[in-house]
Amino acid sequence: MSDQRQLSAESGSVFREGIGLVLTRWSALQLAVENEWGGRHSREKANQLISDTFSWFTQSTDALYIDDLEDMLGEALLSLNTEVDDGSIEEVAEKLIFMYEDCLDGNFQSIETLREANHHRVPVPHVEQVANEDEDDDDDGNIVDQDSSMMIVDAPQTVSISNPVDMVAESTSKPMAVAEDGWEVVGSRQRRGKKN
Repeated sequence: MSDQRQLSAESGSVFREGIGLVLTRWSALQLAVENEWGGRHSREKANQLISDTFSWFTQSTDALYIDDLEDMLGEALLSLNTEVDDGSIEEVAEKLIFMYEDCLDGNFQSIETLREANHHRVPVPHVEQVANEDEDDDDDGNIVDQDSSMMIVDAPQTVSISNPVDMVAESTSKPMAVAEDGWEVVGSRQRRGKKN
């Protein structure tokens, strides 16, 4: 892309927000950040990627090529110890290029769509860590230390079993044998009976 037009101040701030919205919806990047695959500073690395991407678009004096943007996004993921080959790097780069072109034209519809989608998106944590502020008794009457933490886990969803025979077979399995070294011996998971 060799467009010599520049973003206005308003377009620049909206475009920067759009970059953040696109990158925060990129599952590969978010998994790397949430799981700290890039270390304790994974979130800062992701925020730096937003700044670097904005600078790449606005500060470059050379023509902008999507391959260069893809390389930059790929290197950012590598800094988070993450490699993807699902085509998401190319997809994210393409969205950013189209968004940039729209912002040059003063069209912020794609960013507005992302804003709306972000407002309707409800994060559903499966496990959250809760730190206790002081010593309390737990349900068993035991004292819990100040520095301890508890994990709150969502209740497992019930799963209907279409074949009640499988449920009986699992519940009547023999107890595990304990070997001399203290390890439990687990039997095979093969079904007994004829296969259809």
